Amino acid sequence: MPKPFLVISTRTSDEATADEIRSTLALSGLPADRVEHWRLESTPLPPLEEFAPERFAGFILGGSPFNASDTDKSEVQLRVEADLNRLLDWIVEHDAPFLGECYGVGTLGVHQGAVVDRSYPEPVGSTWVSLTETGRNDPLLAGLPESFGAYVGHKESISKLPAHAIHLATSPAAPVQMFKVKNNLYATQFHPELDQEGLITRIRIYAHAGYFPSEEAESLIEAAKQQDHLWPRLVLQNFVRIYGGDR
Repeated sequence: MPKPFLVISTRTSDEATADEIRSTLALSGLPADRVEHWRLESTPLPPLEEFAPERFAGFILGGSPFNASDTDKSEVQLRVEADLNRLLDWIVEHDAPFLGECYGVGTLGVHQGAVVDRSYPEPVGSTWVSLTETGRNDPLLAGLPESFGAYVGHKESISKLPAHAIHLATSPAAPVQMFKVKNNLYATQFHPELDQEGLITRIRIYAHAGYFPSEEAESLIEAAKQQDHLWPRLVLQNFVRIYGGDR
């Protein structure tokens, strides 16, 4: 049997977590029996020798209410960051398949020495992503056009990549929309796992979380109903296709 993928959640909202799993399965094409789900905000990661990360085909880290650049972090957030750093130590060492979606930019970025700060936030909604020359030839971006619409919504981003990271995509408001480390570790600022339904759900859940003025929630929902970005999900589908067999 092929190895399962591990989907890691850090959201404290049950509704947001359930919707993220729904959209990840729906947009990736993965059957439920090929996915294990770990809610890291509620269940600490055990020692890696017990966790046995080698049993997974790849790792998918979803979005989060946490930010690497937060100045006032709860005990839960600090523990989540420590657990992710331990896991990333192993993933980087083994060049294991990793796809970090939005929160992955902060976690993988900080782990690899990027500057992650509040210089390039993007409001909740849509942006226009353009592939770099390297990105146009990367297997995870196979089949995508050179420019495409995508869903975003973030307070922090990368303002400077480390020299060894590979810049794959950019946008007018956030210079680093996607990057790569080694051969198999990827992070996107945009959301490959997000569809129209998921965006509307998150707008409602996070209306008072500081991503946008709460009074704008209904207008953002109406705007979301006018667009459904299809291209980004191909990143998720390519990840599953490339790494989903026995390795």
